[in-house]
Order: sequence, then structure tokens, then C-alpha cells
Amino acid sequence: MAAPAATGAGAVVDPDRIDPRRLITFLLMVLGMFMAILDIQIVSASLSEIQAGLAASGDEIPWIQTSYLVAEVIMIPLSGYLSRMLSTRWLFTISSAGFTLMSLLCGFSNSMGEMILWRALQGFIGGAMIPTVFACAYTIFPRSKMHIVSPMIGLVATLAPTIGPTLGGYLTEFLSWHWLFFINVIPGIIVTTAAFVLIDFDKPDMSLLRRFDWWGFLGLAVMLGAMEYVLEEGAGDDWFADETIVAMTAIMISGAFLFFWRAFTAEEPIVRLDAFADRNFAMGSVFSFGMGIGLYGLIYIFPVYLSAVRDYNSLQIGEAMMVSGIAMFLTAPLAGRLSQTTDPRWMMGVGFTLFSLSCWMMTQLTADWDYWQIFVPQILRGVSLMLCMVPVSNIALGMLPPEKIKNASGLFNLTRNLGGAVGLAVINTILSSREDMHYARLSEAVNNTSEAATQAMEMLEHAYSSLGDAAHAAALSTITGMTRMQAVIMSLSDIFLLLIVLFGCLATLLLFVERPGQAGGGGGGH
Repeated sequence: MAAPAATGAGAVVDPDRIDPRRLITFLLMVLGMFMAILDIQIVSASLSEIQAGLAASGDEIPWIQTSYLVAEVIMIPLSGYLSRMLSTRWLFTISSAGFTLMSLLCGFSNSMGEMILWRALQGFIGGAMIPTVFACAYTIFPRSKMHIVSPMIGLVATLAPTIGPTLGGYLTEFLSWHWLFFINVIPGIIVTTAAFVLIDFDKPDMSLLRRFDWWGFLGLAVMLGAMEYVLEEGAGDDWFADETIVAMTAIMISGAFLFFWRAFTAEEPIVRLDAFADRNFAMGSVFSFGMGIGLYGLIYIFPVYLSAVRDYNSLQIGEAMMVSGIAMFLTAPLAGRLSQTTDPRWMMGVGFTLFSLSCWMMTQLTADWDYWQIFVPQILRGVSLMLCMVPVSNIALGMLPPEKIKNASGLFNLTRNLGGAVGLAVINTILSSREDMHYARLSEAVNNTSEAATQAMEMLEHAYSSLGDAAHAAALSTITGMTRMQAVIMSLSDIFLLLIVLFGCLATLLLFVERPGQAGGGGGGH
């Protein structure tokens, strides 16, 4: 006769069961991560309004973005060490509370100096929430339930930066730019309170404070801070033709030397690099870097086209970009289901293929393309990124032992941010150089010996005949503007072609990835 199931104190706990309390806690942590990632892009569509409100110069206004990104990229790899030292509970509570307070102070800023200071602190303190959520997903939940958890963090990681400009445009249009920051306050208070009351995943280890590698931290901060500055400002300053870029590059190399020296010699390095010895983690980080280029690159490219060529305002751009966000949202449940039954390498292969198809469709871009012409490419982009984001985190983190997850999560998230920074720098540089090249070639064709150009000039002069002697100059200006616009469109097509090549290479690298098993990750914590 079979023995009855144990009951009461001796009941057998199902190892695959998700604790409802932990799930609720995790969802609130995901909300905190959503705010931190959203704030990377939420101000991008409203920089001109902030500039007017703070009476800032054109040279100062980019630092609203740069200060946040520089500070955040320093904190992300540091978060693993701090989480082990302070515990997840205290690190996330401090991070969420600090992010909320800095958001409030950003909204109340009266000068650019104040704004840059609070934005830097907002990025630095809030940056710890992002990798901490990824780490918790792979340590507190059973591996068998990752098809439920992975889509949550994958959706946030891709959706938040996509809808950031849209949400920012709406807030600025109907309220004011101050609400770009005030919107974080109420959710921030809820997340902070929940983190303090509910998180009980691990215990602090304050002995790590005594062994904190200050030289390693200095090297990390200098290396990543200078690198982010060079990548953000290099394209606009003509790279090494600018003395500041040269100096910051030298500082970056010095910081890198100090950091890597301490990483391999310190008793307790500030960032452990041993996770890269795992082939799947190393390959997952490469995929994350490439996806950062695709994600943030297209968030930048589409508005360039819609504003420069189609003359969309920030609100119209946001509404057009929302198509990808909706596609991501609707694809998330499907991605979760597929991750349970399908080899993640096949999922990523399909995702990379759909992304390449989206970019190939955009290589046919013309000045007449409007909302409906970019509608299908936008859907394909959203679906492809969602299909990739879920399995790539499983490939990178799913087979690591729990004690390595916290540190590895910081490195994994860092690669996505660095991919975005490198991608934007390369895209800006290529856009500028290719636009000049295409303009020069088009100008050679549009001259007095060209019958089509001559006819166009005559038609335009006739149209501007009311201007009298200025008709010829007006017609010439119009022809020049049309030529410059066509050069922009052709350079954008070149970028889409390069992205096809990039994602084709990423698909090829899938041959070197092992299929993640059921080991590693989940169920840990105290």
C-alpha cells in the first residue's frame, strides 16, 4: 500500500513551486528595474524643452544623458560585490530610495549644474537595480519556471528603452518636462517599501567591506567613465582630432590597466572575471553586446529619419515607435512558452533572422516612407528582440552556479549597455561620413550638364518667380536640400545593411553555444 502524502510540519515542499510572496516581491523589483532602464531614454525626446526651462546652452544639454549613462555604467558591474556585502535587501532598498530621491531633485532643478549632479547620482545609485533583478531571477526561482520569469525581465529590458521617448513626449506635451522625473516618485516609494519589507533572499557579509578593493574600484570607475564619455562625445567631436577625446582615451587605458591588474591580483577583486571562463556566459555576453547595438541603435535611427526627413515632432515619433513596443509586449508570452519547449539556440536564430529581415526591408527606404511603410519592419523588430532577449539570458546565466550569478549578472548587463554605447558611436560616425560621401557623389550628378537637374531648376525657378531676382537662389537652395536629404536616406540604408551583417554574424556564433541544461540557477537564497 502506498504511504500517504506527508502533511503538516513534515510536508514535502515541491521544489518546482514558486513562492507567491517571492513572486510578488520580484514583480515589484522588476518595476524598479523598469524605472531605471526607462530613465535612459525618457528624456531623449524632450531635451529641447529641458534646455529652454533651465536656460542651458547647446553644449550643456547632452550631459543630461551622458552624466546618467556614465554613472550607471560604473555601478552595474559593481553591484555584484555590493549585493554580496550588503545583501539583496539592503542594496535594492538603498538603490530604489536613492533613485527616487534623485528623481525628485531632478524635477526641482533650477540650473544645469544641479540637473547634471542629480542625474549622475540618479544613474549611479539606481544602476544597481538592473543587474540585481537579473541575479534574483536565476537564484530564487526554480530553473523549471524560468519560462515564466525570463519574459518578465526580457520584456522590461527591451520595452522600457523603446517606449521611453514616447512616454517622455506625452508627459512633456500634456504636463511639463518636470514630470519626466516626478513620474518615478510614487512607484519608487512603493518599490522601496516593498524591498525593505519583503526581500529576504540572502544575508549580508560585512567582512567584504574590510576587503573592499579601492584601487580596483578607482580603475573600474576611471575606465568605464572615460570610455562612456569617449563613446558619447567622440562622433560629435571628430574623435581623435579633439584634444579632450585623446586625453580621455589615455585616461581610459590607464584605468583599464589598473582595473585588470587588480582583478587578477587582489585577494577579493571588485569584479570577478572568472565567469567568462564559462563558454556559454562568454557567448551570451557577446550576444548581449550585439543586441545592445541593435536595440539602442534602432531607437536612435528611426527618430533620425522621422524627424529629419518626415518632419515628425517628438509626439508623432513616439507614436510611431510604439509599434515595436506593442509587438514586444504581445510576443512576451509566446517567447516564454517557446523557451520551455524549444532549444534557445533555435529561438535566437529565428530572432536574429527576423531582425535581419526587418533591417533588409528598411534598406529600401525612401523619402516617401511614412507610418505604414515602417509598420511591418517595426513589428518584426519588436518580435525578434523579444525572441532573443529571453533565451540569451538563459544561455548566459542559466548554467552558472548560484554563487557566481550576482557578479555575472552585472557583467552581462554591462555588455548590453556598452553595446548600445559602442553602437551609437559607430552609427553616428558612419552616418556622418557616408552622408558626406553620398552628398558629394549626388552633387556630381546634379549639375548644369544634367538634363533632369536643369529641368528641375527651371520648374523651381518658375515656382519661385514671385521672388524676383531671388528665384534662382531659392531654387538652388531647394535642390541642395533635396540632395542632402537623399544623402541622409542613403546613409541610413547603409546602417541597416551593416546591422544585417552584424546579426548574421551573431546567428553564426550560435554554432559555438551549448544548449543550457536544467542545472544551475534557481531555487537558491535564504
